Amino acid sequence: MFPQRLDSPLAYDIAKAMMDGFNRHYQLFRTESARAKHRFETADWHGQQRAQRERIEFYDLRVREATIRLEREFKAGEQPMDVWHQVKLHYIGLLVNHHQPELAETFFNSVTTKILHRSYFQNDFIFVRPAVSTEYIENEEPSALPTYRAYYPSRDSMHDTLRKMVEDFALCTEFEDLPRDTGYVTQAVMARLADVKLRANFQIQVLSGLFFRNKGAYVVGKIINGFSETPFALPILHSQPAPGLASKAGSEGISSESGSGKLVIDAALFGEDDLLILFSFARAYFMVDMGIPSAFVQFLRSMMPRMPRAEIYNALGLAKQGKTLFYRDFLHHLRHSTDKFRIAPGIKGMVMLVFDLPSFPYVFKVIKDYYPPQKDTTREKIKGKYLLVKQHDRVGRMADTQEYSEVAFPRDRFDDELIAEIEKFAPSQLEISDRDGDGQMEVVIKHVYIERRMIPLNIYLQEAFDLGVAEPFAQGQIERSVLEYGNAIKDLVAANIFPGDMLWKNFGITRHGKVVFYDYDEIEYITDCKFRKVPLARNEEDEMSGEVWYSVGPKDVFPETFGPFLLGNDAVREVFMKHHADLLDAAFWQSHQARIQAGHVFDVYPYDQQKRFAVMAAQAPAD
Repeated sequence: MFPQRLDSPLAYDIAKAMMDGFNRHYQLFRTESARAKHRFETADWHGQQRAQRERIEFYDLRVREATIRLEREFKAGEQPMDVWHQVKLHYIGLLVNHHQPELAETFFNSVTTKILHRSYFQNDFIFVRPAVSTEYIENEEPSALPTYRAYYPSRDSMHDTLRKMVEDFALCTEFEDLPRDTGYVTQAVMARLADVKLRANFQIQVLSGLFFRNKGAYVVGKIINGFSETPFALPILHSQPAPGLASKAGSEGISSESGSGKLVIDAALFGEDDLLILFSFARAYFMVDMGIPSAFVQFLRSMMPRMPRAEIYNALGLAKQGKTLFYRDFLHHLRHSTDKFRIAPGIKGMVMLVFDLPSFPYVFKVIKDYYPPQKDTTREKIKGKYLLVKQHDRVGRMADTQEYSEVAFPRDRFDDELIAEIEKFAPSQLEISDRDGDGQMEVVIKHVYIERRMIPLNIYLQEAFDLGVAEPFAQGQIERSVLEYGNAIKDLVAANIFPGDMLWKNFGITRHGKVVFYDYDEIEYITDCKFRKVPLARNEEDEMSGEVWYSVGPKDVFPETFGPFLLGNDAVREVFMKHHADLLDAAFWQSHQARIQAGHVFDVYPYDQQKRFAVMAAQAPAD
């Protein structure tokens, strides 16, 4: 253990400078998040997308700034280790009464590991476990908002209370008809309470910050009654024309029409499953103004206990904290499990080597050192594609990834076949050594992406084929899978993403039955592609030839050629042609491309169209 002396002014100055760097980071992060409200009110969708991308870069920029300052002013990298011992102790002192201590600890780790040599990455120098509790942190300033507001309606006052709850967010844009919308919400709430006695503690708790993403703002809270708690979210959108508006393209739907410019409450989502989909790892990060992020995380975790804290931090845009917590969870899991890492089930990729630990719900992806001739790419290009996905609106259809360098695993936890696979295809990414000199061999992976494990769609379909397509269960599984596959592609199109390689093996099924894309090495922006019809054959010889008789540019895409690769099974083809035949028509892609190029931003709803109040009202029988 290092000495408990705090008599170095230099150590305090270094700790204070590092804390100043973090405070600057979080102030900028919070300011940009708070500006999302104005961008939503003014329908500045391109500004919202730009801010979303830029905010992701904030953390690394501030770490770099802090590192440069410490080297320039204090020659931090040249200081003896007893000074660094004291720096950490001083920094812990500065965390007392801090409102974001867990984030500040992670910032300290990031800066310290950039300055010190790798051999000094020891527990004495970084925060391996939290040093300061995040429980019950409160901002005592009179002007500070509480983490959540509590409302106490009766059955009779429910409508008025819900209206006040929405009005308390002080959105500057006028609602189209707030009494009507809160009436819809009241009906939905009362339907859930129909036969329930309201207990003495009956209340509605709502987080004080709106959650902004894409073109929506979300009220997030929970209904408490006795011992039961029901999570809910209310999406607020700029109004759209009622149905006819909604494209049948996606299960969650994409819309492309302009509305009145006023606001509407679009739906009422209830229960953990609806919230898990809203906060999914396959969606872009929310922008929300949080004074005490750990309190938001604690509140959200009470609503979604199955969602790891790491993923909640990710969803709130605090990806570095999510990455830190994920790695701590991973190390904890390794200590309490005995199974071995293996080559992941499924068809092996040409670009990525994928392995997993059966007991851990994530996969590890390593870029191979070389690729077959048909893959015209490089390691840097592939990393660029993954960064594009990180910064883009993933619309619930692209898995988020965590990127790590120099990750050490116990050698005895690796299957020998997996080691041989890495040695064959990615030798530059592998090191096996006793780095700590304790006789314990380690496998070090130089660069790895980690993402949620899903069932590959080709395997999911094969399970249905194995049952027999005549079986009702298999029929249902095939229909749902193919329908969702097409929905996923259409949602990606709405987000200006062409997946490139559209084979079934590059998509996965989540635990909620959603189809998500996860192979990014060939993705392109829709606006960068050239969608073409296959030219007519010049003669019979061309028509009978197995060779392409027409010119093909590097960004040319011929949608009608997708069929032979995707629709070899008759049962799959029947469902696909019923719901998604337009994906084989260049005109579908060209029309969406033209809209995006004209500056249109499509609506993509993170909930089923049938839950929208406008849809339900249109489908309701007339009096």
